[in-house]
Amino acid sequence: MKFDLIKTDIFSKARIGILETDHGKIETPFFMPVASKGYVKSVPIHELYKMYYKIIIGNTYHLHFQPGIEVLYKAGGIHSFLNWKESILTDSGGFQIFSMKKLNRMTENGVVFKSIINGSFHFFYPEKSMKIQRFIGSDIIMAFDDCPPFPCTHTEANKSIKKTHRWLKKCYDYLQKNPEIYNYKQSFFPIVQGSIYKDLRKYSAEEISLLLNVEGYAIGGLSLGEEKEQTHSITDLLTDLLPKEKPRYLMGVGYPVDILEGISLGIDMFDCVIPTRNGRHGMLFTWKGIMNIKNKKWEKDYSCLDEFGNSYVDQLYSKSYVRHLFLSKDNLAKEIASIHNLSFYFHLIKEAKIHIMHNEFISWKKSMIPLLQQRL
Repeated sequence: MKFDLIKTDIFSKARIGILETDHGKIETPFFMPVASKGYVKSVPIHELYKMYYKIIIGNTYHLHFQPGIEVLYKAGGIHSFLNWKESILTDSGGFQIFSMKKLNRMTENGVVFKSIINGSFHFFYPEKSMKIQRFIGSDIIMAFDDCPPFPCTHTEANKSIKKTHRWLKKCYDYLQKNPEIYNYKQSFFPIVQGSIYKDLRKYSAEEISLLLNVEGYAIGGLSLGEEKEQTHSITDLLTDLLPKEKPRYLMGVGYPVDILEGISLGIDMFDCVIPTRNGRHGMLFTWKGIMNIKNKKWEKDYSCLDEFGNSYVDQLYSKSYVRHLFLSKDNLAKEIASIHNLSFYFHLIKEAKIHIMHNEFISWKKSMIPLLQQRL
């Protein structure tokens, strides 16, 4: 993987770069639609192409169970299986196992957990996560980490990052000894942990930065319930510490406002289920604010879904009609809303990049945030 930094805003840490994998070039900053099980819920692959997305994110935990690595391997890897010719990043599965903590038991070497599919017991550990990701064949592989809950004590967070660092070395060693299975390069990102404690975050970032032959860095364990100011403060600290010549990935963030804040702090990569998950429940993000399309106020509004929207669905369907689809519980409603939201996210970041190029990002962000937060 190659990363070239093109432009940094003179009034913030917002920046534009080109990240290149063996499946193509992607201009940063960018958002990755979440395809945990190999598909973006309610959105066909051809719609992602139409929206000009160049990368999606899958999940090791989910893909391990469905469809299974044997299926993916026989297909020639995940790209062939999905018929997705662009880049793919896979999370290691650590967060999914953490989020099901009632079904798992943490050990020094990994995690014993109960499958949500059939109740069978499994053991995930660093080397296994790396092996699965080799067979999945994603372009970017994430380290298997220990994500501490929020809130947690300083002692608990410290114990967690030391485990994350021990597991990181095992991940790294496995990848060095076991080359790619397919005929393209896979890149590796370690993950910074440490909860809300700045001294631990600093320690984790410094330790990870010493690791050679990694292509980028991820910030994990945020947006778990902490105050937004804490999220921004930790992110700001870490983008000062992590090497500037490599991309920074803020995991699981977030709402449009969160993404703009992350960009201003020097983040290059984002992912989150919010645009599709919230869309499936009728929440639409627009340039004028947040719309709950199921509200009665849209019942007889025959204007287009979003007059300022950039997707064909915004002009093709009326607010009244999409509301009707939701109340009728038709799957087309989820598809329309998810396409709308993903298109909005793409174009929001595209607009941000225009303002970064002209050193106007901060003033533009300040004008946008009140609009993005208001309820329509």
